[in-house]
Amino acid sequence: MKNLKPSFEVIHPSFGNSFSYTRYSQRKNNKAKVWHYHPEIELVYVNGGAGRRQIGSHISYYTDGDLILIGSNLPHCGFTDKLTGNKSETVIQMKPNFLGNDFLNIPEMKNIQSVFDRAKGGIAFYGETKKKIGKKIEQMSMQSQFNRLLTILSVLHDLQDSREYKILNAENFSLETEMQDNERINIIFNFVKDNYRRQIPLEEVAGMVSMTVPSFCRYFKKVSNKTFTKFVNEYRLVHASRLLAEKPMSITEICFESGFNNFSHFNKSFKEFTGKSPSEYRHELQSVFN
Repeated sequence: MKNLKPSFEVIHPSFGNSFSYTRYSQRKNNKAKVWHYHPEIELVYVNGGAGRRQIGSHISYYTDGDLILIGSNLPHCGFTDKLTGNKSETVIQMKPNFLGNDFLNIPEMKNIQSVFDRAKGGIAFYGETKKKIGKKIEQMSMQSQFNRLLTILSVLHDLQDSREYKILNAENFSLETEMQDNERINIIFNFVKDNYRRQIPLEEVAGMVSMTVPSFCRYFKKVSNKTFTKFVNEYRLVHASRLLAEKPMSITEICFESGFNNFSHFNKSFKEFTGKSPSEYRHELQSVFN
């Protein structure tokens, strides 16, 4: 089995910079499908388009672009691919101490330290915050090194002040566990990513990490704060959301293509997950994009 672990990404800021700033046009980010992690905190702005987020044990579908803050060593996949339809993607990566070991301890920086702490579970920003901050982030491509630094401080301050956000993973979620635990959960996440369209017996996935089924169920709930069945169903529902938005398939076809084998269960689960039936969800998206 390939790619059992998330790849460790080594990030080198360009000469003369304390953080990394990269802007990709449309489909140019080739890391989108790679499950990876790094000690750097990552701020991502996707300009337009729709796609899937997988950050830690959280999976969801975004529309009309995205603004995400990802904490240190929190595994994630990229957010864009050839189907996303975004105009561009900007990625900023900074070490937690990129301003120096003591700088974040001064009184004026308490707010920034606070937003870094919240980012441990991943944060999605929406509304006016997404538009306003997204514009600032894109303007950084034209700025000098010094002005980029001033802008990133301003952006982080604005993110702390914003109330238009959602924490993606539960407060007690953490992959900063012992190496054995880290390897186990990454094997599980990657396996689900590649196999969620088919039925996954608990015995199969438990055996992959050398655990009994009861032990595996307790372990997964403790680490991810959700049952394995719920995690897999969320993966399927996000895939269904994407198909509803992008493919001219019938809802019945989407149900089975997403790994569900019972249409009424799919409808009920989808409404619980999104607050709308599949047909309502598709109709609402069509009215937004047409």
